[in-house]
Amino acid sequence: MDRAVARGGLSRRAWIGLVALVLLIVGGAFAWPTYRQLASVDRAMDASRMQIAPVTLGSLVRDASADGRIVSANAPTLFAATGGIVTLKVKAGDPVTRGQLLATIESPELRSKLTQEQSALESLDVALGRARIAAKQSDTRNASAIELAEVRLQGARRNLERARQTYEEGLLNKVDYERAQDDVQLAEVELKTAREARGLERETAEFEIRTQHLAHARQASLAEEVARQVTQLSLVAPFDGLIGAVNVQDRDAVGANQAVLTVVNLDAYEIEFSLPENEAAEAGPGTPVRVLYEGREYDGKVTAISPSVADSLVKGRAAFAGATPSTLRQNQRVSLRLLFETRPRVLMLPRGAFLQSGGGRLAYVVREDVAIRTPIATGARSLSHVEVTDGLREGDQVIVSDTSEFTGAERILLRNR
Repeated sequence: MDRAVARGGLSRRAWIGLVALVLLIVGGAFAWPTYRQLASVDRAMDASRMQIAPVTLGSLVRDASADGRIVSANAPTLFAATGGIVTLKVKAGDPVTRGQLLATIESPELRSKLTQEQSALESLDVALGRARIAAKQSDTRNASAIELAEVRLQGARRNLERARQTYEEGLLNKVDYERAQDDVQLAEVELKTAREARGLERETAEFEIRTQHLAHARQASLAEEVARQVTQLSLVAPFDGLIGAVNVQDRDAVGANQAVLTVVNLDAYEIEFSLPENEAAEAGPGTPVRVLYEGREYDGKVTAISPSVADSLVKGRAAFAGATPSTLRQNQRVSLRLLFETRPRVLMLPRGAFLQSGGGRLAYVVREDVAIRTPIATGARSLSHVEVTDGLREGDQVIVSDTSEFTGAERILLRNR
């Protein structure tokens, strides 16, 4: 008969237990680093939600962005010099050349006034000529009177000489001799009077001519002003360009100094932009700018900054410093970047939400899989980067995305990196 024989070694249950113990030990060995890491951090976050950037060394350009629009640096508005009926020769958008007739204004009153002023000017011209002729005639009469007085004086002196000789010979009485002396004195007085009269009449004639000349000049100025106003009844293009806007309709009645149309110079463009008042303090005439237009950047500079603030914005103007795009259009939108300062060889990080989360005073530096809360100090900022003045080194990996959900934790485990 068969009988049971005892088996040597471990039982099946013991083997199962042994294998389970070995697996537990191996699993514990693999899980221990993770457990130790989890024990040393405050919380764990998904790494795929974080944006990480390195600290770099380079040049930081302090700048500001602004939206602008293209405006003509020379776009004068032409006004009606006086009231009348306007006749338009062009339409909005039409190209024009320098001197081209754009519109005319019919003003019979102004043209009639010009005729009257010109007639008055001609009358004064005639009066001035008459005064000059009268002055010549008067001077001629006075010159003739002086010559006659000189002839009489010469005759009286000859008569006196003969009377003296005859008186000395005893052939002439004393009364006749003294009468001859009196005749000489009378002739001298007449000559003196004639000469003085000529001088006085010359002065009178000069004053009369000057009065007529001043009246003539005044009337000429009035006639010239009216003629200028008549000339301005024809509105012409001051330069080559195009018609930007027409403010009236054809055959409309317009008043004096009413805007009629605007001419835009296509060769002189500027950019009108607005800046927040806190950034405008650093901008001024001459500040370099970069104008982004159709994917390219063009050099420029600020030409003017408004001294006033409206709705927390400050308006300014910039001009192209070099080549100007040929396809610019009035009121076209462009983007600008104002360059305030360039700082070479500074540590910097890309700008991100971490600046607002930490107030620019702390950041999370990533070492292996752990983000460590690190105090930092920041300096100048540009549109894309911020200067790091303390707390970080070149090459440090920093979380630049929003860190507000970390709630100030010292160490954060980043999973699934």
